[in-house]
Amino acid sequence: MRPSGLEEPVPSGDEAQPDAPVVPLLEPAEGVPPVIETPEAFAAAVERFGAGTGPVAVDAERASGYRYGQRSYLVQLRREGAGTALIDPIAVPDLSPLSDALVGVEWVLHAASQDLPGLAEQGMHPSRVFDTELAARLLGMERVGLAAVVADTLGLGLAKEHSAVDWSTRPLPDEWLRYAALDVEVLVEVREVLAERLAVAGKAEWAAQEFEAVRTAPPAPPRAEPWRRVSGLHAIRDARRLAVVRELWQTRDANARQRDISPGRVLPDAAIVAAAQAMPRSVPQLTALPAFSGKGTRRRATLWQQAIDRALALPDADLPSVRGPKSDAPPPPRAWADKDPAAADRLTAARAAVAVLAAEHDVPVENLLQPDLLRRLCWAPPAVLDAESIGAQLAAGGARPWQAALVTPALVDAFASISAT
Repeated sequence: MRPSGLEEPVPSGDEAQPDAPVVPLLEPAEGVPPVIETPEAFAAAVERFGAGTGPVAVDAERASGYRYGQRSYLVQLRREGAGTALIDPIAVPDLSPLSDALVGVEWVLHAASQDLPGLAEQGMHPSRVFDTELAARLLGMERVGLAAVVADTLGLGLAKEHSAVDWSTRPLPDEWLRYAALDVEVLVEVREVLAERLAVAGKAEWAAQEFEAVRTAPPAPPRAEPWRRVSGLHAIRDARRLAVVRELWQTRDANARQRDISPGRVLPDAAIVAAAQAMPRSVPQLTALPAFSGKGTRRRATLWQQAIDRALALPDADLPSVRGPKSDAPPPPRAWADKDPAAADRLTAARAAVAVLAAEHDVPVENLLQPDLLRRLCWAPPAVLDAESIGAQLAAGGARPWQAALVTPALVDAFASISAT
C-alpha cells in the first residue's frame, strides 16, 4: 500500500537517473497540523509527545539572512504515537516542559549543530542525539543534504525549495508549513536505515562518539575582533582604513541588533570596504559612492558618516593593528616552508597519511580528523613522536577516541618516515 502523500514516480527520458528520487513526498501522512501558539495547545502537545514511543524527529527553522542572530522561528517534532507538531517559539518561547517530557528519548536531527543552539535558547536539551547528516558523512555518502539522504535511504523525493525563506514571517504560508512538516515526516525511518548501515560498516561506535560530541559541544567563544570577518577586508592595508571598517561594523551591528535585522541587510560588507577605501569626509561624498546608492543605505547615510568621522578622528595609538590580534593558531601552511621547514615536512607527511586512511575507510578527511587539530599537531608536536604522546595531544585537542585510535599509528609512521630520510 502506498503511503499517503506519495505519487507514482515519473521517469525522465527512457529511464530515471540512478540517483533520482523514486517517489516524490508531497504531503504529510496525517496532513499539516495547526501551528501550536497557545499555552493550552502546547500543554496538550507535551502530554502527547511524552506518551509517544521511540525516537523523536526534531527540526527547527531560522531566519538566517533576514533577522539578527540564529533564533528558531518554528520547531517541528514527530514521534510514533504523537504525530507531528509545529510549534511557534515566538508565541510559546519556553519549550522546556517539552524537553522535560522527552528526557531519555533519542532526538533525531539533520545537521544537529545548526539547530541545537537555537533550541537551547528555548529550553530544549536532548539526552541523546542521532545526527543523520553526520551519519551520512561517516558512511562516505557523496551528498549529505537532507533531500539527498532521504532519496538515498528511502527512495523518496523531498522538496527543499523553502529552506532559505524568512521564517519570521507571520502568519506562515501553508506551503511553508507543509514543507516544515515534511522535514520530520520520515526522519526516524532515515535514522533506522543509516543506523543499520553504520553497524554493517563497523562505524556505529564512531557515530555514537560523534553524536555525543555534537550534543555536548560548548557554545562557540566570542571572537576577539569579529569585525575582521568583513568580506573583502584583505583589500584594506593601513590602520586608519581598518579603523573605518571597525567603526562601521560596530555601528551596523548595534543598529541591526536593535532592529532585529540581519547585519548584511542593514549595510553590506562591500559598502563598508568601499567606504574604508574612499574615506569620505561628508555625507554627499559618502552617498556618491556606488555602494551607498541604495535607498536603505542612503536613508542612514548620516549614521554611517558619523561612524567614519569617529574613525578618522581617532589618535594613532587607538588604531587597530594591521596584523590583527595575536592567536595561538599556527601560521597559514603556505608560510611553513620558510618559517619552519621541519613542520612543513610533518604536515605534508601527515596529510598524506590521513588522506590514505580516509580513502580506506570511506570517510571525509575532515571527519576523520579536524584539519585545524592536525595543523596544530604538526606545528607544535610533542617532544617524543610516539603513539602515547601523539594520541594524548590529539585527545587534548578534541579528537574523539575512535579518531585518535585510527589516526595515531599512521601519524607515528609518517613522522618516522621523515626522520629516516
